[in-house]
Amino acid sequence: MVGVIQMFRTASALVAPKRTTLKLVNVLCFSLACASCYAGFLAADHLRAQEPVFSGPQPNEPIVPFQVRGLTEPDLGKQVDYVSKAKGKPLLLIFVHDLNRQSISLVRNLTTYSAKRAGDGLETGVILLQDDANEAEKSFQRMKHAFNAETATGVSLEGREGPGSYGLNRLVTLTILLSKEDKVVANYTLVQPSLQVDLPKIVKSITEVVGGSVPSLEELIGKDAMRAMQSDRKDKAPDMSGIMRSLIQKSASEEKVIEVAAQIEKQMEGDEAIRKEIYRIATAVTGGGKLTDYGIPKAQEFLSKWAKESREKGGTQPRSDKATKE
Repeated sequence: MVGVIQMFRTASALVAPKRTTLKLVNVLCFSLACASCYAGFLAADHLRAQEPVFSGPQPNEPIVPFQVRGLTEPDLGKQVDYVSKAKGKPLLLIFVHDLNRQSISLVRNLTTYSAKRAGDGLETGVILLQDDANEAEKSFQRMKHAFNAETATGVSLEGREGPGSYGLNRLVTLTILLSKEDKVVANYTLVQPSLQVDLPKIVKSITEVVGGSVPSLEELIGKDAMRAMQSDRKDKAPDMSGIMRSLIQKSASEEKVIEVAAQIEKQMEGDEAIRKEIYRIATAVTGGGKLTDYGIPKAQEFLSKWAKESREKGGTQPRSDKATKE
């Protein structure tokens, strides 16, 4: 950039009067500087958009004790430590960074399931994170009917950042940790929680720790909720962009791609609208002549497979909008 500006200064000095040159150079330099800064901001935003989001200790890292103030019986008003209380047993810790409709819905359905697994040794603790613990408690009292009454719930005594040693990300909505023997087994960092996408994955991790079969989404949320969800989506395609981005990450390992593809196919089995949307995306990608731009070869195999299935089943032609791309 400095070289370009110097070039303009030299050229202008040869072809224009000094006073005019200075004005022209100042304008050009200012414009180039602004353009360079703007391009830098765009590049930085693009890089941030591609970076994975982390919050809390990762798998195989230890979890350490921390204190919360209990909001439910029998710990109401007392200081309690969910980690020490679990004594190394399987423990589900749900850190709620933001109380909203999506986060409350996921927490309620997840803890309804985890409460049923308490007999298999699973402990659960929900931790509200807010700068003012008293305000967090008031918020909980207003909406506690939306939470599972059987699940221990408390408010962090260390503000919105939560336990300092945990490295929680205050910009996400939920951080969900599953641990055993005081080591993290699974970490789910959710920016936009989704019952349809996230709940089955978390429940699957729980069954891998405490045993049992993985229930269907309908079994988890109930037939009425499932019908309501399907009714809401009847006239619009489900948003599969998040999980498809995970599939076509250029940095994804083959093992990760296979795992994500298995999740997609499980959702396709239980939801006709999801199946059609995946077929639509796969057909659009493979028919565009740029399949190699999408993920690693293993991801391209799955996209080709779904596009072929769509053709064999008489799938609809892709819409003109672009498919999700990394």
